[in-house]
Amino acid sequence: MRVKSLCKTFKNNVQWAATSAQLRVMQTSDLPVYSLEEVTKHCSLDTGVWVTYKGGVYDITEFVAIHPGGDKILLAAGGALEPYWALYAVHQQDHVLEILSEYKIGVLNPESYKKQESANPLDPYSAEPTRHPALQINSLKPFNAEPPASILSDNYITPSVIFFKRNHLPVPRVDPEAYRLEIEGLSGGVVSLSLSELKSRFPKHTITATLQCAGNRRSEMNAVKQVKGLNWGIAAISNATWSGARLRDVLLYYGFGPEVAAKAKHVQFEGLDRDVTGTAYGASIPLNKAVSEEGDVLLAYEMNGEDLPPDHGFPVRVVVPGVVGARNVKWLGKIVVSDEESNSHWQQNDYKGFSPGTDWDTVDFKSAPAIQELPIQSAITHPAEGTSVDRSDREVTVKGYAWSGGGREVVRVDVSVDGGKTWHVAKLRTSDQGEHPAPPPPPGRAWAWKLWEIDVPIPHRAQELEIVCKAVDSGYNMQPDTVAPIWNLRGVLSNAWHRVKVKVTEGFKDQK
Repeated sequence: MRVKSLCKTFKNNVQWAATSAQLRVMQTSDLPVYSLEEVTKHCSLDTGVWVTYKGGVYDITEFVAIHPGGDKILLAAGGALEPYWALYAVHQQDHVLEILSEYKIGVLNPESYKKQESANPLDPYSAEPTRHPALQINSLKPFNAEPPASILSDNYITPSVIFFKRNHLPVPRVDPEAYRLEIEGLSGGVVSLSLSELKSRFPKHTITATLQCAGNRRSEMNAVKQVKGLNWGIAAISNATWSGARLRDVLLYYGFGPEVAAKAKHVQFEGLDRDVTGTAYGASIPLNKAVSEEGDVLLAYEMNGEDLPPDHGFPVRVVVPGVVGARNVKWLGKIVVSDEESNSHWQQNDYKGFSPGTDWDTVDFKSAPAIQELPIQSAITHPAEGTSVDRSDREVTVKGYAWSGGGREVVRVDVSVDGGKTWHVAKLRTSDQGEHPAPPPPPGRAWAWKLWEIDVPIPHRAQELEIVCKAVDSGYNMQPDTVAPIWNLRGVLSNAWHRVKVKVTEGFKDQK
């Protein structure tokens, strides 16, 4: 009778029905039950840092110091994690939830959980743009994806729809008619200009430039030892034409001169993409790169001859050729000429490299410079790992890409099919098949990648090929041969020799 009575009461209670699964967890838990009022009292390192997640209560005071995102976690102190994890959905992975579970101290009472659920904001990612189905997704919220490696090198100019996507926050919806770009730190005071003014006042300049995420090829570091970050393959890199006004021209027009140059050292960029606290994505570059005639830094409003797509910064982004993708701020809202670097989390507490011996207990982000120019890089896009080649073909065709940061031109790519015992020099190309090769870039301004290809004889009696590539740039910088010596806790700057193993088969062709 008691069971029947409880069931009848449960069915008649709509509030309980809405959260029944959560309530059953609470009722069977042996942990203490807390109210929201009790949780909100623990909102600082002095009082203890408590947070809630799906009805659970967690004391994360000891975790704050080792949080990979720095003290941003304190924004959730005394409240729910859900609004912040809605922005940084990379947290919603099994290993992150396992770490959180270690700090669980109790559960919310039913009234508090219901109140909290009703207060949760709408999904900030509900208006995201449509993406190409070929993209391989590393994170949905925020959206991060790369094209399949097999098609990456099919085009010298990467089609915009499959150009890798790297977003840190929701894609903002910007009205081009209402758009204003603010510039601070010049002798003329604060400047505000519209998109039409940017287009009409300054000559349109076009460059071809490759952008690469600092975490490209992070998966190979994960294979050595787990790191924190999106598990990028070899395709967090792409090449496009970019058109817009030179940043140099704009700064000079609005008052940049010797007086400003004597005080300033950096140019900061702030995006229109923001988190729930209103904090915008930001980054900065050295002043000399920003104003150099050879720097080619653009306030770009076109990509591959069309308006920037939403995922790539519409209506205006900064393109800093030769520099890590993280400094190429999208949805550009503000420029600040300053004597200081950007104080953004992504400039100060991320995108930095460390020794393999540095871990999350010992890392000091202030001790390392922010990544700017990237090192020499190359990778194999064909054949794929685990496929096979037929011995009767006598040769294996190997394809890939190569690029170096800082405008250093790739001058050679070496390819081996026996793990590095013998080497062959690949043919480089700077255009699509059938098109005239692009003229050599001026020294120090080789912003675009080179695609490469070679047919290598299949060694006699070989049952398996270990295909390896390594590139050399104009400064004779070369890639390290293995990943372990360059491993770091954030998995950035992964540029060891790329290795792919394929089987050699007899008398039939692989259909993969």
